[in-house]
Amino acid sequence: MHIYVDNCLKVHFRVSTRYSIVGVLELNDWRPALVFCPSGCECKTNKRVVNCVLQGEECKCLSFGSNVSVSCNTLTSKCLLMKAEMAGMKHGRRDRPKHAFVDNDGIYDPDCEENGIFKARQCDNSSCWCVNTAGVRRTEKGDKDFKCTELVRTHWIIIETEHGSRGDVDVYSLERALRDLLKTRYMLDEKYVDYIEYKKPLVIIELKQNASQKSTRDVDIADVAYYFEKDVSIITLFHGEKLSLSVNAEPLVFEKTLIYYVDEKPPEFSMKHLTNGVIAVIVVVVLAIVAGIIVLIVTNRRRGKYEKHEIKEMNEMHRELNA
Repeated sequence: MHIYVDNCLKVHFRVSTRYSIVGVLELNDWRPALVFCPSGCECKTNKRVVNCVLQGEECKCLSFGSNVSVSCNTLTSKCLLMKAEMAGMKHGRRDRPKHAFVDNDGIYDPDCEENGIFKARQCDNSSCWCVNTAGVRRTEKGDKDFKCTELVRTHWIIIETEHGSRGDVDVYSLERALRDLLKTRYMLDEKYVDYIEYKKPLVIIELKQNASQKSTRDVDIADVAYYFEKDVSIITLFHGEKLSLSVNAEPLVFEKTLIYYVDEKPPEFSMKHLTNGVIAVIVVVVLAIVAGIIVLIVTNRRRGKYEKHEIKEMNEMHRELNA
């Protein structure tokens, strides 16, 4: 028997006697006999891979769950990472954290293109829907005949995260440290970091990347946000490298994160699926507009009456003067 563990082939064999070349073992028990790592290749940027091979100076592996070849010199696409996570859950490779919960639709088993990006149309056992380039649902769910004409690009991502208790943080030093982190750890070109704001303990990072700006060598901001989200949740996707950030020689630990996605085209949701809070806001705005229109109509009517009354009085004054 053999399995892959940490990119290495671990060979097992069944011992049929209490005595063997590796010592005294239990009868009929599986024991590791050999661990073999091809070419000493270890994927630093993704631990959800198998069958890693060193090709020149590039480590290339197969993404777990999809068997799509990925380069370890850059970030793996979010679609392949999600598929690997779902495959891991199905095969028991990794348990969910004790307090794990899903946000909105949560993680699903996505369909990916050969180059690793999301297919525009995603489905589960009962329904289908359209997603953006970040894999986030942007339409209502429909039946199996549901159509998606295009994969809409997410060009703006807002990351909101909070740090744990610590002393005052210098804003300039924090921004510089975050820009360096995004460049070195997540390989993101600094030109895509549009804005960083700090309101203790809240940190807001805005990433913008249009399709015309992004080259084939650039990492996608959706992948960066996903890697960052996993880092903050302490389920890092990097091999053996946990997120570490220091500002003014003092560690800064992020405790939670929330990510907003802005697409090049607005999402297509109907009123019935909006939250009660959003519906309440819409109702208040509509009522305010209607009330404003009513006030305007009443005011104009009154003004018309006053003008007519003034004209009548002026005519009477003219008749008295002419008499």
